[in-house]
Amino acid sequence: VQLVESGGGLVQPGGSLRLSCAASGFTFRWYRMSWYRQVPGKERELVASISSTGGSTNYADSVKGRFTISRDNAKNTAYLQMNSLKPEDTAVYFCNALIGSEDFWGQGTQVTVSS
Repeated sequence: VQLVESGGGLVQPGGSLRLSCAASGFTFRWYRMSWYRQVPGKERELVASISSTGGSTNYADSVKGRFTISRDNAKNTAYLQMNSLKPEDTAVYFCNALIGSEDFWGQGTQVTVSS
């Protein structure tokens, strides 16, 4: 299993970024995919999750209305569109796949929201 995130960077408050997670080594279309984030000294927190077909999504209260999770099962890729970014969104963002009882993680991509 391999998950590779991309799309992070430095953005001003109010700006947008789109993160991508390229998946390989498993049957992507069978599994729920999630995005988490973590800041130093804090636990990793769930940001958004999407069902295997994309028909069901859920979000942390802190990002509802600003972030959108999606997936393209033909491309084995999950996305996180982040709009109206705030300084408190600054974190390392991780892609996650729960396969059976085992969690798989990407290496993470840094998102920094600052003027």
